[in-house]
Amino acid sequence: RAVALAAQRHPELNGTWSDGRFRPGLGVNVSVAISLRGGGLVTPTIRHADRVTLDETMRLLREFTTTARTGTMRSEWTASDSSITVTNLGDRGADLVHGLISPPEVALVGFGRIAERAVVVDGAVVVRPVVISTLAADHRATDGAVGSRFLSTLANTLEHPEEL
Repeated sequence: RAVALAAQRHPELNGTWSDGRFRPGLGVNVSVAISLRGGGLVTPTIRHADRVTLDETMRLLREFTTTARTGTMRSEWTASDSSITVTNLGDRGADLVHGLISPPEVALVGFGRIAERAVVVDGAVVVRPVVISTLAADHRATDGAVGSRFLSTLANTLEHPEEL
């Protein structure tokens, strides 16, 4: 949900690159990378994810994961209208992910595991749960400044979960 809200605020990362130009997404359609137990990957899509509640997002993610891993995923969930992808290797112990975009999409957001880390808050070193998020983007469609603003929006959203 946080990625969807950030993509809504930064539409230049929410879309595809085809025929030599950027095409804005028809809504914020977030694909989620799910690894299959026997190998491989599927990317079901939460359509209009910026309009889906957090509870519904979590329900869909559980359903996607269960059906993907049991081989019963519905084909309409993996249609090619996604506009941005999320991948997470935190459950595998990875601290961060350097993901690869899947053309024609122009952006992929990666998350590592949540880990307690020393951070500075008001001049004092404290321990806080921290997650590292990364962004892979197609430079034909965007640039690092846009990516930086997107990641800043994402971080701010995650730091205020009551807004999700």
